[in-house]
Formats: sequence, C-alpha cells, structure tokens
Amino acid sequence: MGLNETPSSERIHIGFFGRRNAGKSSVVNAVTGQELSVVSDIKGTTTDPVHKSMELLPMGPVVIIDTPGFDDEGALGEMRVRKTKQILNRVDCAVLVVDGTAGKTEVDEQLIGLFKEKNIPYVVAYNKSDLVGEGDYEDGLSVSAQTGFRIHELKERIGVLVNTGDMKMRIVGDLLKPCDLVILVIPIDSAAPKGRIILPQQQTMRDILEAGAVAISVRDTELKQTIEKLGTRPYLVITDSQAFEQVNKDTPEDILLTSFSILMARYKGFLEDAIKGVAAISTLKDGDRVLISEGCTHHRQCDDIGTVKLPRWLKEFTGKDLVIETSSGREFPEELSDYKLIIHCGSCMLNEREMVYRRKTAADAGVPFTNYGTAIAYMKGILKRSLEVLPDLEKLI
Repeated sequence: MGLNETPSSERIHIGFFGRRNAGKSSVVNAVTGQELSVVSDIKGTTTDPVHKSMELLPMGPVVIIDTPGFDDEGALGEMRVRKTKQILNRVDCAVLVVDGTAGKTEVDEQLIGLFKEKNIPYVVAYNKSDLVGEGDYEDGLSVSAQTGFRIHELKERIGVLVNTGDMKMRIVGDLLKPCDLVILVIPIDSAAPKGRIILPQQQTMRDILEAGAVAISVRDTELKQTIEKLGTRPYLVITDSQAFEQVNKDTPEDILLTSFSILMARYKGFLEDAIKGVAAISTLKDGDRVLISEGCTHHRQCDDIGTVKLPRWLKEFTGKDLVIETSSGREFPEELSDYKLIIHCGSCMLNEREMVYRRKTAADAGVPFTNYGTAIAYMKGILKRSLEVLPDLEKLI
C-alpha cells in the first residue's frame, strides 16, 4: 500500500442487506456502476460477503459490502446469516433492499430492528419498481436496479447517512511542532514483512510529515549509534512494541518514548480503556483465560507477537499457568464472560465501529480490555515513560 492510498480501516463501510432474491447484488452493481456481485434469479447466489474498496461520491473512499440473504436456510444458511450479523458490527451505514413485488416482510423488520439496536443509520430501497410501478414510500425510496430508476437519488441518500466532515484524532501529528525530529524504530527481523513496512508505521510516518516534522527510520540495532551521531536531540522516539525493552535502554531519559501500538490505540479511540484495563495483568491467577486478538490475518512467523511472544511474556511476568487463546481477522468471540483479560492489537486493519463493538462486548461482560503496546510497556515497567508524551493519559496509571 502506498502512502497516498486509503486503507480499508479508514474508509466508510456501507452494507447492503435484505432477503434472498430481493435484488441486493443488482442494486450494489447499479450503485457502484460495476459488476461487483454475481446476479442470478436463483435464490442464495451471494453465499459470502463481497467487499469492494472504491470511491463513492459524495462520501469519498468507501468499502461496499454485499451480504448473503438474511433468510437463508439450512446449516450453510445459518453460517451465512451469522456472517451477515458480523458485518453489522462494522458497517457505518446500511441499505436495506426490499423486494418491491413482495413488500416488507418479517425478515426485513428484523434487520431494521438490528440496525436500530446497533445505532446504524440506514435507508430502505424498494427494488423492482420496473415490475410494480414507480410508487412512493414513507419509509424509503422506490428504485429499479434494472432500469436505473432513482439509483442516483439512492446514492445521494446514502451519502448523507454518515457525517464525513468530523476531524478524527491524529496519530501523532498534533503532538508535534514543525521541524521536530522523530525517530521511528522499525525492527527488521524474521517477523517483519519482506520488502515493506507495516500499516501503522506507514500511517505514523505520513502523519509526521503532514505536521511538518522530520522522520528518521532506523532498526532497533542502530538506534543508540544514531542518537549519538545526530548532533541534536530528537523530540520523540516511536518504536515497535516488540523492541520496547531494548529501545528504552538505548533512549536517553530526556527523550520522549512511545510505541506505534500505543499511538494506534489512541488514534482508534481506546487508549484510555487500554490503560485502565492493563492492571488486570497483575491480578491473573492459575487457570485464568486470556484472549489475545488481532485484527489482521498475516502469516504466523516462528516468533509471532500474538501467539508466541505475548503469551511467553504474560506467563513470565505473572508466574501463573494461564490459558491463552487467540483470534484473528474478523473472527471475535461473541461470548467473553469466561475471559479474565482481552489484549487486542492496535487495530490498524479494523474500522472504528468494529472496535467500538469489541470494546462494548468486553465491557458488557465485565472483562478488562487492553492492547499490545500498553500491555508490553506495563510488563516491561515502562508504561509511565511511554505515556509522558500524552500527559492527560499518564495520570490514569
């Protein structure tokens, strides 16, 4: 991914929902102007959610999601309905496609109930006006995917469902002044992706440049020598959390230090939760279950952070025989009450709504929620130092 591309997690997610054969895929194709989804008269043609990143005016960068019919049947049908419910946890807005020849059904009302329960703004599109006539509906819009009738108006209604003008929290740029020097510590080891740097590092670098500050990237093995040779003190060092302990030793006390993971948790809006939840590590007992969750599905390396390093550090720090479980990608347990702690990644691959859902699910179950960088800093005894750049949050420790 280039520095100018918009990652999926930063795009507005628009989900299209409805019964089988209501014409969801046809409406998606009409709205996007592309053959995004396979269209057929056979019920259940869409068997899995279909995602497409694109530009959709007036919203800008979006992810369009075409979902399987919510009235799907049988064992496979139940799995597809479950997948559709998972989509509801991350869409920013929804389009309910109703078969205009049949009108709204109990299934459609059930979906509307879910939209309201999850506070998802939505619009109802009564499809197939070419078959039933171009009528008016108090609660929706008559459209035809076949003829294109009112598809443009549907796009305009989708466009106002989500306020895209709100300024999001910066990753780090708001903490910097022009020409501030920032060192980015990026280990190049067996766990590093070949030929590229990972998304949080790209986004942080871009944010530093947009603030008019200066970014220098080094490996952890060259950090100490780099600081000595610079001739001027850097304002801030940002490190990959896996190298926190060594980077802390190599960074003089008068230089601020934090991690990509901590900054990403701040950017995603859950750093305060992570700081409050991290102390639960010290209360863990033998047999306690801990969930380590990642938002991406990268290939696991021999010394993977989520499945190898964090479990090892947890057991070393607590001295307890813990039951460590992991999840990755879009999979996240719906039932969390048996866990004593959840440690989540920085969530660079997940959008804000999905992180809100995961945090709320944990809070509803009374389970402390923290993240990789916060947990590592806590276990290495440097959490206070890693938050000095954020004095309002430092006092939560």
